[in-house]
Amino acid sequence: MVFLGTQRVARLCQVTPATVAHWIDQGHLKGHRTPTGHRRVAVEDLVVFLREHGMPVPPEFENLEAAERRDTVVVVEDDPNYRKMLLRAIQTSGLPVDLTVAPTGMDGLLEIGRVQPAVIVLDFSLPDLDAAEVVERLLAPGRTLDAEVLIVTAGVSAEDMGRLHRLGVKVILDKAAGLEVVLEAIGQALARHRARA
Repeated sequence: MVFLGTQRVARLCQVTPATVAHWIDQGHLKGHRTPTGHRRVAVEDLVVFLREHGMPVPPEFENLEAAERRDTVVVVEDDPNYRKMLLRAIQTSGLPVDLTVAPTGMDGLLEIGRVQPAVIVLDFSLPDLDAAEVVERLLAPGRTLDAEVLIVTAGVSAEDMGRLHRLGVKVILDKAAGLEVVLEAIGQALARHRARA
């Protein structure tokens, strides 16, 4: 992450450094103080501020923001062979994501809570919980699910398909369709998640 000082932010916004310091202190512009008392602003926070106030975003920050933006995908899959193939496919696909893996539903819930992913790729049949139970726990009262959920399974009954749809799961893929189909669905899910962000 790249940080800027108040002098640089002031030049970009055509205000004084004191004004930038005031914005940070008042919470208008997200920033922090270093141990030596200097205020610093992350480029991505400055970009948000500039857009919110209708100010132009310098092209070098647009590119930097895009380069630094990496979403997280959590893969919850108990089959070690399929998991290994899927991870390799995602890593070589060029998708700008960080990967986290879990072999069970409970491990998946812990990882999802820890990394707050953009996309969850969830096998239906797991050793401890099925995909619907995982999603139900993610939607428990007091929790919000911001991630896109993709179910990738070797087969699911019509009853379970209905359960998943009622929980709001829109994408259910058959493993037999191939890794390319799963990669395409992950790319589309990332695009939907970013469009909402």
